Amino acid sequence: MINAIYHFSMQIITRGKGKSAVAGAAYRSGQRLVNDYDRLVHDFTKKGGVVHTEILLPKHAPPEYSDRSTLWNAVEKVEKAKNSQLAREIEISLPNELSRAENIELARRFVQKTFVSKGMCADVCIHDPERDQPNVHAHILLTMRPINPDGSWGEKQRKEYVLDADGNKIYDKRKRTYKCRTVQTTDWNSREKAEEWRAAWADFLNAELAAHGIAEKVDHRSFVRQGKIEQPTIHLGVSATQMERKGIRTEKGDINRRIKEQNAELHRLQAELEKVNAAIAELQQRPQEENLVSIIMRFYGNGQKFAEARGLKVGNLKKAAKLRDVSHAVAFLQGNHISTMSELSEKHTALESEYYSLKDQIIARQKRMKELSELIDHYEIYKPNKAAYDEWQSISNPKKKEKYYNAHSSQIDAYKALRSFFANTLGDGFKLTPKAWRSELAELEKENGTDMFRLHKLEDSTATMATILYNVEHLQAFEDRQQDIQKKRNNALE
Repeated sequence: MINAIYHFSMQIITRGKGKSAVAGAAYRSGQRLVNDYDRLVHDFTKKGGVVHTEILLPKHAPPEYSDRSTLWNAVEKVEKAKNSQLAREIEISLPNELSRAENIELARRFVQKTFVSKGMCADVCIHDPERDQPNVHAHILLTMRPINPDGSWGEKQRKEYVLDADGNKIYDKRKRTYKCRTVQTTDWNSREKAEEWRAAWADFLNAELAAHGIAEKVDHRSFVRQGKIEQPTIHLGVSATQMERKGIRTEKGDINRRIKEQNAELHRLQAELEKVNAAIAELQQRPQEENLVSIIMRFYGNGQKFAEARGLKVGNLKKAAKLRDVSHAVAFLQGNHISTMSELSEKHTALESEYYSLKDQIIARQKRMKELSELIDHYEIYKPNKAAYDEWQSISNPKKKEKYYNAHSSQIDAYKALRSFFANTLGDGFKLTPKAWRSELAELEKENGTDMFRLHKLEDSTATMATILYNVEHLQAFEDRQQDIQKKRNNALE
């Protein structure tokens, strides 16, 4: 069975951050490319895991762009600014259970329809690293500029004058020029387009799953946007996954088990509360305010009589179970000073309020636990790679620096990516406090125990209310059936 996993990440490769399109293409394709812009050589021929590469071009693109070096050097040449956006990279996960040929074809169809048909040149590289945990994925490098019908590069954006109501240009006295605004020539940089692409990949993947007889579906939306009440579990990583598969419990695995347990409990309780609410709404339409304890006792007594009248034998264990349920329901009603359906409805409203408050608290804690776990995991990778990055930064000779980078690119890139992660997560000037993170995570795990106890109490109360409502709803049916039996007996005697 295919384990449907959705992954779609996107980033812009910019010269302002020290990146180049040629270097990016060389790394992802595992090739040796020379960047004509700065004459740097990027040699990644020793990189493993690259199983397929290809260039896909729109119809009006120059055919020579099917060569990787020609394409990305043309991009580097047309972009003049020091902070130019050179390429857009999209990374997608491919189903591990599909064959390599099927994954290649799936990626090709998605890229062709979603990007190339809209005028982008696409460099597709599929990686299948040799790991215990499969991780087949595709890197898609896309050009940022449209290509004109004559094969030349188009503009990313253009300036246009701001006009007044009469269609005249507006003069800005302070700037001593006419007011202008920037207009994008494509919608490729819009948030709406990014959302459209994410949805498109979900559609492609779901269609492929369906074609293989898999009913499971992926969704490009976050859990919150999907309307799910829970937080997703944390990412185990290769090491923890291997240990868990061998039956060795890990800290991450324990956190995931607790999150799954809480999420299952929240789902069950919410469903039960909704059922109770519907039953109360139905019963409140009946003009009856009889004491609920009396109804339950009469239901219990009538049930016993009905069984005896039909000649049914009820075992002692079943009798004890029924009596226990009735006793529990009566104790609940009396303990909460509930005697009518209206008061039972008020109690249900209070339980719902407590549930949603507790749910929000649990979800917030799950989210924070996930954040802390990610911070700790990223720190464990960040710390050992810092030395390679610092050494690279200390080299002033361009050629020696490039040589050192080629030898330690994975460490340097990992460090830079993680530094960016910490800056985005913790803010600029971030301070790394792994000891405090672990302490907070341990405290949050303790709080989980208290909240699970509260959830269980809520679930017990809701189940008791469901029992009470069952008694009330079925009392009349039992009494009607007893009357029918008595009528038949009377008719028979006559």
